[in-house]
Amino acid sequence: MNWFRRIRQFLIEVTAELNKTSWPNRKEVTGTTVVVIIFVIICAGYLFVVDFVLNNAVDFVFKRLGGFGG
Repeated sequence: MNWFRRIRQFLIEVTAELNKTSWPNRKEVTGTTVVVIIFVIICAGYLFVVDFVLNNAVDFVFKRLGGFGG
C-alpha cells in the first residue's frame, strides 16, 4: 500500500502546484494566437520565396550546363 500513498501524495502536490499557476485570460490567449498565426504566415511566405528562387536558379544552371531538367 506504500505505492498508493505515494500516488495520493503526488496528486495532492500536483493539485497544489496547479493552484499556484497563473492562467492567461481570453484576451492574452487571443493575442498570442494572432501573433503565432501571423508569424507562421510570414515564415511560410519567406520559405515559399526562397524555394521559388532556388528552384529557378537550379533549373537555370541545369539548362545552361545541359544537365537534367525540363
